[in-house]
Amino acid sequence: MGGVLIADADSNRGRRIEAACDELGLTTRVVTHGAAALETALADPPAVMIAQLGLPLIAGEKLGEILLTNPRTADVALVFLTDTSAEAATRGLPGDVIPPPGNAVEVSRLAQRLLSLPAPKEDAEALESEAEGVEGQLAQLPLADLIQLFHVSQKSGVVELSRDLGDGAIDTGSVVLRDGDLIHATTGSVVGEKAFYRLLEWDRGKFDFQPSRRGELDSQPASLEKPTRALVREGLRQAQERARLAGDLPPPDALVRLKIKRAALPIVIHPLTQEVLLVLEGYSRVADVVDHCSFPDYQVLRTLRTLIDRDMVEMSRGSSFGPSESTHGLFAASRGERLREWLAAGRGEEADDSVPTDAKLLVIASDPAAARGFMRSIGRLPGATLAPGAESDANESTAIGSFGRLAVNSDHGIEFVQVPSAEHYAPLWPIAAHGALGVLLVLSSPVSSSLEAISQCAEVLSRMPRARIFHLLLLEKAGGLEPDVLRENLSLFDESALFLIPLSKRGSADVLLREMFVRILP
Repeated sequence: MGGVLIADADSNRGRRIEAACDELGLTTRVVTHGAAALETALADPPAVMIAQLGLPLIAGEKLGEILLTNPRTADVALVFLTDTSAEAATRGLPGDVIPPPGNAVEVSRLAQRLLSLPAPKEDAEALESEAEGVEGQLAQLPLADLIQLFHVSQKSGVVELSRDLGDGAIDTGSVVLRDGDLIHATTGSVVGEKAFYRLLEWDRGKFDFQPSRRGELDSQPASLEKPTRALVREGLRQAQERARLAGDLPPPDALVRLKIKRAALPIVIHPLTQEVLLVLEGYSRVADVVDHCSFPDYQVLRTLRTLIDRDMVEMSRGSSFGPSESTHGLFAASRGERLREWLAAGRGEEADDSVPTDAKLLVIASDPAAARGFMRSIGRLPGATLAPGAESDANESTAIGSFGRLAVNSDHGIEFVQVPSAEHYAPLWPIAAHGALGVLLVLSSPVSSSLEAISQCAEVLSRMPRARIFHLLLLEKAGGLEPDVLRENLSLFDESALFLIPLSKRGSADVLLREMFVRILP
């Protein structure tokens, strides 16, 4: 350990301090950000560190805390450079504080005095045998920062992590880097991205990095293939989203189970959803479902939440499931209650007896054939009633008004209101959409001509405040079109607003229509 390390983003000030130290015969090194300062200090600990308090990447105060908790750098004397009077007044800093503008001569003389202080007694043999690794607390240096530091410096080695869970239980994990790139992560029985994203969320515990010589990790199996920066960025994003939605995601100890018959599930579903449904056959506790799915924890929890919201999966916070929730037609009782609250909220402070019983859903079809196909489809659903002559009226491109209703519970439902898509009906579009649950744009094949027919309508309605626009494509032959291609062509802001209904498969069509209405309901 020796010399002075200057860490200052103000390069002019850093050079002045370096020159003043040189005149006093002090050995100096200069860096311009916190990551470089940490790497330099851990590789060759200085006797004195002069650090800007507002240092980029790793702030001076945090940098000091990290060094003081690491056995290799615990004896470094710290000097903090400040840029404002407020920073200079900061209390509790573990070192001397230099007020702005930071006179280079005074700073160099302070460094000289600190170097001349008697060093604490050290065990030379212990220092010589000390490993060249790095250890510390995750509370001081989170794993994300540590990985980015090793990535920049192209380090190879293993980061071992551990944290105390209480009652004698210890949680452990490890991350392997080769030439700065992540190649493997594990915690418990979980490996790969799922394990790495879990470890990134640890906000306490210890880390111990042990370097490896070149070639030692060549035989290490690689469970991580994405670029290191992309892994860290995505892991942090998922951690932030999980923290933000913590109250909405299923808790680990809750129970979940499939609520509908497996035969009623859609034929084509996302691989993540498929895996979650498969795991649900063997496990009912949320934590077990998350553990046994190969996808990252946050994605599994979001999928479970979506399946619960769509009434495809039910959840219990108790030790077992109670009696199944009563339903009316397609919907669980809770859906009717939410609709009632939504209708009441829409009436503001008006009298309770003025609350309507039905919510309006505006339907605009690209052509009469699309309107007829939609009416036939909903006419088969439990709780649906069509107005007399509705399908024959759909043969006309001028049909306006209510054409049917779908019951949500015994008191409330969805009223279907139709307005033509022809351009000269444009003044009616926003009027009809006002106060509606949403707007359902119904298309049929060929998609290009259907899309052209409703494009102006979609553009006008999308400009309305709090617009909720859904696209429903009726497929004469299932599997003939790729959803991703359709989403790209429709240019939807939210891909969840596109529904594909295969008319040739009534069972799948009914399930998908039910899912659509659950999504549309508040």
